[in-house]
Amino acid sequence: MSSLSQKHLLGIKNITKGDIELIFKTAREFKQVINRPIKKVPSLRDITIANLFFENSTRTKMSFELAEKRLSADIINFSASGSSVKKGETLLDTVNNILSMKVDMLVIRHPAPGAAQYLSQHIDANIINAGDGTHEHPTQALLDSFSMTEKIGNLAGKKVCIFGDILHSRVALSNIFCLKKLGAKIRVCGPPTLIPKHIASLDVEVSYDVADSLKWCDVANILRIQLERQDVKFFPSQREYTQYFGINMELLNNIDKEILIMHPGPVNRGVEITSEVADSNKSIILEQVENGVAIRMAILYLLAGKK
Repeated sequence: MSSLSQKHLLGIKNITKGDIELIFKTAREFKQVINRPIKKVPSLRDITIANLFFENSTRTKMSFELAEKRLSADIINFSASGSSVKKGETLLDTVNNILSMKVDMLVIRHPAPGAAQYLSQHIDANIINAGDGTHEHPTQALLDSFSMTEKIGNLAGKKVCIFGDILHSRVALSNIFCLKKLGAKIRVCGPPTLIPKHIASLDVEVSYDVADSLKWCDVANILRIQLERQDVKFFPSQREYTQYFGINMELLNNIDKEILIMHPGPVNRGVEITSEVADSNKSIILEQVENGVAIRMAILYLLAGKK
């Protein structure tokens, strides 16, 4: 297999295990490139990419921009806060205006679930979903799984526990889809109020016991509490959340095996994870960020080949 089965990357649900393996293989090659003294290749020299971010972003936006520059693409950066969207322009009109400037690919983050899917039904350009509401965040899931395979090899049969705010997290859903396709066993752990009612229907275990879940897993992927998406209180206080669901070194020292600690960021130190854990040799948080550039280079390169 030398090309992706899809024209777009709208979500992990839409792609195959073969697609994931091809993205990982390509990312390994690009990781060698970005660790060379000259970090640029001319692969997308004739491609113009628009980054449309309708929500705030630091890591994802910078990661995509850097990936695009490493591939020598031309870039247009769009921010909703200074645009005609504020004047009432529709999403489709905004995108069509940008595409009329001969743009080839779109990277879009939008607060509405399904925004990337909607656009894919109306435009010809390749689309990469950089996060749509509480729905999916496919590139984060791919870089997370890629980071795991680098450390522990084939994920078939490995146990991965996703801790924290599962209800409001697009990262959790994409990770579940990706890990299932790679054969991993998955558990989610957090307060009952932050775990979706029907999550077990995705063939994942549910736990409310952090200590037990840490003993169970090979990888702990820890999510932050997404207060910006919570319109009511889902737990009494951050202090109480930390007391019952925060991950600290004392918990890890009570486990008789080594586990990987991951976090998609931004990290709320002292809430879902202590600084001691985040900065320990068990943590691969910064490696996830590095791998994010290689994974996004791979996706951009492979989708450009589908034009």
